[in-house]
Amino acid sequence: MKRTFITGLALALSAGGALAANEWGIDGEEIMRADVKVVDLLCEVTGNCAANCGNGKRQLGLLFDDGRLVPVVKNKDIFAGATDDLIQFCGKRITADGLMINNEKMPMFAIQFKRLAPDGKWSGATQWGKNWSKRNGGKTSGSWYKHDPQVLELIEADGVLGIPGLEPEE
Repeated sequence: MKRTFITGLALALSAGGALAANEWGIDGEEIMRADVKVVDLLCEVTGNCAANCGNGKRQLGLLFDDGRLVPVVKNKDIFAGATDDLIQFCGKRITADGLMINNEKMPMFAIQFKRLAPDGKWSGATQWGKNWSKRNGGKTSGSWYKHDPQVLELIEADGVLGIPGLEPEE
């Protein structure tokens, strides 16, 4: 059985497929794979456009063929956004594989895999963690938020709840 699974996986990957996104148990989530255009949300909404989608300083989104504009709010790294994964695709069409979070007030997309459409090489949406590791002397990014100098500085200044003087009950 194990050998059959591994053989099937190898065939799927060699045929250009990839593992589908994993469910996370979020209300309204739907596993989705779609060809979309990566866009700078501020540019799309206001016309205030910057070169290369703001070089990673702006929130990116996905523009679907039907005109829907959806922010990409998450990648596979815990508590991290997806801009590092998508900035190289600014203005280009990609195949995005992840979770569409269908919320009537604001739909959003959590990307788990991506490739240049229609048949680029698949890669996981983990670039943020790799970049964080490089910025922090090669530390692993698994629990980055526990070791990040900026996070620790904010906790020192404002407490773990972000409100000076208010601490959680034990």
